[in-house]
Amino acid sequence: MEGDGSDSLVTIKNIERELICPACKELFTHPLILPCQHSICHKCVKELLLTLDDSFNDVGSDNSNQSSPRLRLPSPSMDKIDRINRPGWKRNSLTPKTTIFPCPGCEHDVDLGERGISGLFRNFTLETIVERYRQAARAATAIMCDLCKPPPQESTKSCMDCSASYCNECFKIYHPWGTVKAQHEYVGPTTNFRPKILMCPEHETERINMYCELCRRPVCHLCKLGGNHSNHRVTTMSSAYKTLKEKLSKDIDYLIGKESQVKGQISELNLLMKETECNGERAKEEAITHFEKLFEILEERKSSVLKAIEASKKLRLDKFQTQVEEYQGLLENNGLVGYAQEVLKETDQSCFVQTAKQLHLRIQKATESLKSFRPAAQTSFEDYVVNTSKQTELLGDLSFFSNGIDVPEINEEQSKVYNNALINWYHPGKEKADSYVLEYRKINRDDEMLSWNEIEVHGTSKVVSELENNCNYAFRVRAYKGSICSPCSRELILHTPPAPVFSFLFDEKCGYNNEHLLLNLKRDRVESRAGFNLLLAAERIQVGYYTSLDYIIGDVGITKGKHFWAFRVEPYSYLVKAGVASSDKLQEWLRSPRDAVSPRYEQDSGHDSGSEDTCFDSSQPFTLVTIGMKKFFIPKSPTSSNEPENRVLPMPTSIGIFLDYDKGKVSFYDMDHMRCLYERQVDCSHTMYPAFALMGSGGIQLEEPITAKYLEYEEDI
Repeated sequence: MEGDGSDSLVTIKNIERELICPACKELFTHPLILPCQHSICHKCVKELLLTLDDSFNDVGSDNSNQSSPRLRLPSPSMDKIDRINRPGWKRNSLTPKTTIFPCPGCEHDVDLGERGISGLFRNFTLETIVERYRQAARAATAIMCDLCKPPPQESTKSCMDCSASYCNECFKIYHPWGTVKAQHEYVGPTTNFRPKILMCPEHETERINMYCELCRRPVCHLCKLGGNHSNHRVTTMSSAYKTLKEKLSKDIDYLIGKESQVKGQISELNLLMKETECNGERAKEEAITHFEKLFEILEERKSSVLKAIEASKKLRLDKFQTQVEEYQGLLENNGLVGYAQEVLKETDQSCFVQTAKQLHLRIQKATESLKSFRPAAQTSFEDYVVNTSKQTELLGDLSFFSNGIDVPEINEEQSKVYNNALINWYHPGKEKADSYVLEYRKINRDDEMLSWNEIEVHGTSKVVSELENNCNYAFRVRAYKGSICSPCSRELILHTPPAPVFSFLFDEKCGYNNEHLLLNLKRDRVESRAGFNLLLAAERIQVGYYTSLDYIIGDVGITKGKHFWAFRVEPYSYLVKAGVASSDKLQEWLRSPRDAVSPRYEQDSGHDSGSEDTCFDSSQPFTLVTIGMKKFFIPKSPTSSNEPENRVLPMPTSIGIFLDYDKGKVSFYDMDHMRCLYERQVDCSHTMYPAFALMGSGGIQLEEPITAKYLEYEEDI
């Protein structure tokens, strides 16, 4: 018996990793079964839902990453817990009556349905196993009687109906013979009490008596008759119990029967590990040998190049030294000049001619040296600059033999960066790789080479997060087929936005004109409809008015910090304004009757070329640029050229806006190259809003943040 107890203890201890909650990393406490069949603590579900609720309500820039579901979270307040426990809880009025929950076990979003947490089953079986594990871990720790007067005695049994533990005396007192309590079910001492009958979470008064084969969960007869499982195939609970138990027992017996085979495979794996270790060390030695050969070649070439440079330098210095000595001799010829002057004093012609002939040759030679001064050698070593560009490129591509594995190529058109980076690539060869490794690193301004970060990917696209703002990043991919690696692809350089991405949607209430503007359900796209009302309004141009702009703004304001957002203007758009405006300025614009006041004649509106010609006030509480007819118009400025050819640019595919609220500056970017097109000061003394305006036919689409869901959507397309 002792041996059996020891074996069961070892078995219980071996299953510890199966009893750990994937969220809090501790033993399960009141675990709930999610629709994906993974279990999670009841408190962890609440805390994660509260975190998601807070992150949804705290709209604005995502300056930090979402809280990881694998982190332990602070205890929530009771009012929020009650709100989440209520059936039909939802995040806001636009969200359907369902609760999306990110399962930390499989890292997929699961739908908790209208009832949320209330619709989840408690995993009593797992809870019982956890309790047995706790008891095995505690070993000699006894469970005390709940009804004894101090000091309590050690309990001998627990009542499942009373949910309490008793010693022998107390059990007899509280469960006397001949009473209803005497019929209660009791077990050995335990702290894990669970209901004797499993009730339906959707129909709380109904027993669970069927099993839905489609949803893989127990249901009651009301669920089948008129609930969510009315069209699903169900079976009786006894039949499901028998079937699942037979399958599980069969699989367990199979695994136990294959114990010797598993041990043999483990031994084989251990041998393979040793062989891999030896082969890896051998491969490292061979690689070191190859690199040492390269080093020897480089050292040899380095030595010969330095010798050639040194020889040329010595030769040139010798020539310069000789020339210096020659000119030094000219200084010494001052005595020759004095001697010649004395010779000129000779009056006897014969004597003079006899002496002057040789003297004249010497003076003539010195004169010619002064007239034709030229350095004896060149100082430049341009001919001795070593060109290593080809060799650098070859060494950069240095890799293992690919054995026919083609190099993957990054798709630059489908790769982009916003709040995260989305990298897409394709494999040009017929044979697909087993996996890929995406490498990326930050490029410093001083060209400092940082180490590469690596991500293993089993597809052909990947979202890379946690990139620093306003930085260049290099990306490259290599393919793996078995243990063979291909060379790396060509690098793709992407520049991250200058600030965290600001999250907002179009406001469907403030200033929104549903006669002229059409807003989609997601509120991230707006179109201007030029219809009959526009034609009627255009008639008033005869009396000095023209059709005004239709405004639409973001539903979130900015009161501090740096923020960046991006959008696309449809190519067919006639006139679109985009930028930022303060809350008081927006109220002024939106209060004015549309067809009675024209922004063109407002002194500081900045809404068209008329006002831009005269308004250079740097303290205005708004800035809007004009986009239309596939052009981007830079507003006029006193500090730059105002010629039309310098102010009209091709319209970028995507346009970014960067607002530095604290410094009072707004900038407009070409998202394709992350290049600043225009910037100016703006008065940020009030709350600032993303502002847009349309005239005639046009459309604006807000850029969608890049997330894992975005990647799945792209793959589906």
